[in-house]
Amino acid sequence: MTKDTARNIAYWTTTVLGPASFVIGGILHLTQNEQVIATLQHLGYPAYFATILGVGKLCGAIAVVVPGIPRLKEWAYAGFFFNLTAAAFSRAAVGDSTADVVAPLVFLALVLASWALRPASRRLPAPAAPQRGSSGYRAAALATV
Repeated sequence: MTKDTARNIAYWTTTVLGPASFVIGGILHLTQNEQVIATLQHLGYPAYFATILGVGKLCGAIAVVVPGIPRLKEWAYAGFFFNLTAAAFSRAAVGDSTADVVAPLVFLALVLASWALRPASRRLPAPAAPQRGSSGYRAAALATV
């Protein structure tokens, strides 16, 4: 197995287990699943927050797996990061068990691995370096002084 093949397998494995798993959570939130509503109330959030999270989770999962749209993918990964860190902090704030605090962090590790392993076609292109003699080059040079 080549290095590229192994990396591609690792990318898709972490993407299915991490970001794409947000489809399940999104559906549970949008259908106002009884357990989801109970958890939100336990954490001190209103029930309507389930709809907001559900839409965000589904949109993010779609953005991550659909080809193209690299800037939207970056925003989706950022949203997953904020969602999962907020979940862990919320669980800790109400005194939930260590397992309940760590669970979102496990998914966060999968999301971060998916982000780090994504192929070049799913990344934003690197910004072009300013050309010598251009005003952008002078501004960049002055900023480093």
